[in-house]
Amino acid sequence: MQEIIAQLVGHARSTWRYRWYMLLVASPLCIGGWAMVQVLPDQYEASARVYLDTESMLRPLMKGLAVDSNVRSQIDIMTKTLLSRPNLEKVARMTDLDLKAKTPDQMDGLLDRLGGKIKLEQVPQSRDFYKIKYEDNNPQLAKKVVQALLTIFVESTLGESRKDTDVAQSFLDQQIKEYEARLVQSEDRLKDFKRRNIGRMPGEGGDYFQNLQTAIGELEQAQLQLHEAENRRQELARQLEDNEAAPNVQAVTSTNSSTPELDSRINNLQARLDELLLKYTNQHPDVIEVKRTIADLEKQKKEVLAAQAKGGQGAADAQDGNPYQGQLKLALSEADANVAALKARVTAYQQRVDQLKKMVDILPEVEEQLKQLNRDYDVTKRNYELLLARRESASLSQQMDQNSDSVKIRVVDPPYVPPTPSGPDRPLLTSGALAGGIIAGIVFAIFLAQLNPTFDNRRILMEITSLPVLGGVSMIWTEAQLRKRHLDLLGFGLIIVTLLGIYSAVMAMQILNINLIAHVKGLL
Repeated sequence: MQEIIAQLVGHARSTWRYRWYMLLVASPLCIGGWAMVQVLPDQYEASARVYLDTESMLRPLMKGLAVDSNVRSQIDIMTKTLLSRPNLEKVARMTDLDLKAKTPDQMDGLLDRLGGKIKLEQVPQSRDFYKIKYEDNNPQLAKKVVQALLTIFVESTLGESRKDTDVAQSFLDQQIKEYEARLVQSEDRLKDFKRRNIGRMPGEGGDYFQNLQTAIGELEQAQLQLHEAENRRQELARQLEDNEAAPNVQAVTSTNSSTPELDSRINNLQARLDELLLKYTNQHPDVIEVKRTIADLEKQKKEVLAAQAKGGQGAADAQDGNPYQGQLKLALSEADANVAALKARVTAYQQRVDQLKKMVDILPEVEEQLKQLNRDYDVTKRNYELLLARRESASLSQQMDQNSDSVKIRVVDPPYVPPTPSGPDRPLLTSGALAGGIIAGIVFAIFLAQLNPTFDNRRILMEITSLPVLGGVSMIWTEAQLRKRHLDLLGFGLIIVTLLGIYSAVMAMQILNINLIAHVKGLL
């Protein structure tokens, strides 16, 4: 630490030797800087404050029906594009600044300076308040520039949303026309395809393989029904043969029953059923058919007994012949008709299955092409209907924007120029000129000290030369030298005091001038 202090003291002594050179540099710089500060023109800052009202009563009411545009995003874009080149050119024309530019280069420079001096600031702690500022030495021109910017800002804010809505509406109309043409083309292709493939189109029940599986199932079901009907017919034929072979059953059993034929048939069928049950289960078609015949005979027996109870009808029937043989023949005729119908059904199902099997390479391809055409048509139709809905939404949004602006501009503070200039800050610049001059003088003195270095103590000399220092000789000042030294210090101090006095006078004059201007303009 002591070495550092010693070095600093040594540098200070070396710089002090060139103090007059320091004054020689600092004095002209300070005086010249003060003079320049005095001749700087006054700058006046015009400002205006606006409020952007983004709240609208229609917006929550039309939610879900109209397009809800991002108003905050629109405001951000407008504030960022306010200082674009087209807007700056408008400001230059509205304030006649463009008359000062004679060439394109001058116009570019004018616009650059204009854009650099304009400020658009968002008021702290409020997202919807903005402040427009412009500074110039002509207060009226500054006010005109702010007024022009305010006009452009209001116009762009009110017209931007409507412009976007018009562009969206035009785009939707164009897309709807294109999709309408594509929808007509899809319908024509689908219609031509169906016309070319009449008889090959898949039904609503499924695709080709599903239809083939269904047809095979129906064929098997019809074949099973045909087999059951044939078994029924065979059983009826056998029963009819048994009945014709035993015509005198009634005489044998008439003493015990009023329906001997029916009882005989029921007994025979019951014996037949017992034989079948020894071979098959209750679900066998023959067993089911015998049980059904027994049930029919029991029903007939009840009917005959009821008729005999009404007046002896049974005796007359017995004299006319065997009525049960006629009933068996009638049932056999019905069974023959049922077998014929089932054979026709089996034949039709078999033909359908054979036809489907022959078209195994054609129908799947037709179904695939039909699915693709339907898919393209459905996609086009869905997009077309969606575009129609969007157009209606855009139309509602446009009407809403026309009836109620999404953003309302309220000018809170119109363009205003305060009576006192906003700049330049002459006291600050004057102090800066003083500090800059002193620093420049000190730097120059240090530079001279480095060019002509001296040694203030033996240690530094020994370190630099690497030679032993045996001793030192002290300076003995004479009275003349002391008097000269005192006069030198006195002159240096007077110059410093004079420089500070000039600085104080300039500062006092500037502050007095600022207060006087504010007082006079306040009275006006």
